[in-house]
Amino acid sequence: MSHSPQTNTRPAPAAPAAPTSHNGPAPEGPPRGEPGSKAPVGTLTPGVVAPALPVPAHIERPEYVGRTTADEGNGSDVYDAEGIAKIRAAGRIAAQAMEEAARHIAPGVTTAELDRIAHEFICDHGAYPSCLGYKGFPKAICTSLNEVICHGIPDDTVLEDGDVINLDITAYLDGHHGDHNMTYLVGTVDDESRLLVERTHEAMMRGIKAVRPGREINVIGRAIESYAKRFGYGVVRDFIGHGVGREFHSGLVIPHFDAAPAHNTVMVPGMVFTIEPMITLGTIRWDMWEDDWTVVTRDRRRTAQFEHTLVVTDDGAEILTLP
Repeated sequence: MSHSPQTNTRPAPAAPAAPTSHNGPAPEGPPRGEPGSKAPVGTLTPGVVAPALPVPAHIERPEYVGRTTADEGNGSDVYDAEGIAKIRAAGRIAAQAMEEAARHIAPGVTTAELDRIAHEFICDHGAYPSCLGYKGFPKAICTSLNEVICHGIPDDTVLEDGDVINLDITAYLDGHHGDHNMTYLVGTVDDESRLLVERTHEAMMRGIKAVRPGREINVIGRAIESYAKRFGYGVVRDFIGHGVGREFHSGLVIPHFDAAPAHNTVMVPGMVFTIEPMITLGTIRWDMWEDDWTVVTRDRRRTAQFEHTLVVTDDGAEILTLP
């Protein structure tokens, strides 16, 4: 789950629903990047959110469950070998839950069903789904469809052929979180959307490759934005990567754009954080639905995101959210 330092944007109402689909026609003009079929413009509206699924009583809860706030931003972002091992264990469960849920992505499946699958997998492995109850978030995972930048709430929305969907899954185990997300193609997808997804993954990997002890945090965003700009994409600025581990979101900010000279914290071995760029086909301006969570592109053009939790090593980075 991404973090936002922004607190002053007022929610806006959702776009009107399409009669039979949550996708409208593709816009006029050539597609971004290179010739090929174009992505439709989204007309997604909120669905019905079912009650939260139960978590067995014996599973350890994060401190924020049952509260409206979280106690975070107070601890160190640097971990010893034992702490890194705990984050890796939580991250492995999150990544395995991702694989399990992704196996069921297909036209006709609801986002609530994907949430159920991930929720049950995480609980069956003795972990807690970190999103559930975080500042009131009502579900185990985030499901962000098409024009949703981040924090989509699973509901009775049915996936359509040609959609793209991001699953954001975090597991809490033994007092530590592992945070992970991926974007998937649903059925047969237009070239513009497919390339956006592929290039967003590559942008994340370039950000990870920029990690080195002694470098400033802002080099990560420089690597991501310089790549995304080749294709005319937008790089979302208001939702960012973050420190993670004992806290779901620490005070460490990881921008995905070139923020230099700001965000000049120097990376050191043992530092743990997420890299999770959100890349758009159009504007990076956004609206928030009345649920106070779902963030959509203002032009309703499509967006994609990928995320890993990683630790800075002596010569680079190790990804901690692998299955």
